[in-house]
Amino acid sequence: MVAMTTATNTTVRAPQVAGRFYPNGHNACIDLLERYLSAARPSGGVDAKVMVAPHAGWIFSGPIAGTAYAAFLPKAEQISRVVLLGPAHRVPFKGIATTSADGWATPLGTLPVDWDALRTALAIPGVAVMDEAFAEEHSLEVHAPFVQRVFPRAAIVPLLVGDAPASLVSGVVERLWGGPETLILVSSDLSHFHDQTTARTLDAETAGWIEALRPDKINGRGACGHRVLAGVLDQARRRDLRATALDLRTSADTRGNPERVVGYGAFALEYAYSARLPDADRQQLVEAARYGVRFGIEHGRPPRVQLGAGLSPTLTAKRASFVTLTLDGRLRGCIGSMAAHRPLLIDVADNAWKAAFGDRRFPALTAEELDRLDVSVSILSVPHPFAFENEADLVRQVRPDVDGLVLQDGDRRGIFLPSVWSGIPKAAAFVTQLKRKAGLPPDHWSDTLRVFRYTTESFGATFQETA
Repeated sequence: MVAMTTATNTTVRAPQVAGRFYPNGHNACIDLLERYLSAARPSGGVDAKVMVAPHAGWIFSGPIAGTAYAAFLPKAEQISRVVLLGPAHRVPFKGIATTSADGWATPLGTLPVDWDALRTALAIPGVAVMDEAFAEEHSLEVHAPFVQRVFPRAAIVPLLVGDAPASLVSGVVERLWGGPETLILVSSDLSHFHDQTTARTLDAETAGWIEALRPDKINGRGACGHRVLAGVLDQARRRDLRATALDLRTSADTRGNPERVVGYGAFALEYAYSARLPDADRQQLVEAARYGVRFGIEHGRPPRVQLGAGLSPTLTAKRASFVTLTLDGRLRGCIGSMAAHRPLLIDVADNAWKAAFGDRRFPALTAEELDRLDVSVSILSVPHPFAFENEADLVRQVRPDVDGLVLQDGDRRGIFLPSVWSGIPKAAAFVTQLKRKAGLPPDHWSDTLRVFRYTTESFGATFQETA
């Protein structure tokens, strides 16, 4: 690492790739940063805790990174710490490395290092100071000017991931998670050196696995930062986050040869429990549910929904949803998906059709009922298991009015949405009734019983639009 000691005896890491991966001059850096931020694609109103952004030369990946960073502009002053994790490209090593520097120099000035947080990471076996690993390394450095421009109050915690298991990355991220002052930033490109068509297919698949919080499905073919992503997605699943792909492009879309491209993605991960879609997106989902029902009444079959251009990324993200229909305040149908496997807008339209015509508890909906019908959409977070010693411990951990539960034992499974709490407000009764729904006795207990929890964002309207 090329470093210099200042008059105050602080060590500053000198830029290694300025002039190659990004401009070496202050004004040129600022001009490009402003261009990328002003041209950013819409974020869909996400309020993210975790960001994933690419790290190639700015002329290739800068516009996509700009989309990621622009999503954080509304909360820029709140962020005082950026935990910056990226893959090592130059020097092979095991574990996670950081630098001994007190600051990182860029053409915009010196970006401070948060040594209080860094010492916390260094206390974990497998994390060490290794300045030599950062020689000519770009995966973290290309983000430093973005951090300086977007988060003027922030210091960084630079962590370079070598040959490290997901458990180590997850443990470090858990230790550094912090509160609203801390942003977790993952530096990763997507597929490498395929033709444009192949790259788009691979990158769309990887984006879907990120949105589904499936680190086990991501490897080096899909993302160079797969080890970082695996650890961060593990924490995202444990902490009930939901991910949204904000931008997917390749080097051929920005500046490059379509026969040999690198894929880039911008992703934002927010707390699912507090996430809220913009009103316009909610309205579009309610209308998609109405469309699914009306189409079924008029044509006797499910609709074939296709996504149009210019949709919000929160509508095209892969999500699991439920659609609930009520008639005069009573349940008339409820069907949904527990696993994210298709774009949310399509999932809602199809589940609305199924709730109207495929719920075996009720006859098919009729046109005469539409005037008295209400529709509700619930967007599910990724269910994750939690540990408990016995039923009393399970009941103690369940959060009334917050948790949806999936209870499973062998081939028996029961699902309750959080909305069920309105009719079963006591946790013990909630668990008992869920066992009944799974086809199990109310006093059933076994060592193979598993329970998963999730949260929902729910909203609805009358079926017939009112003026």
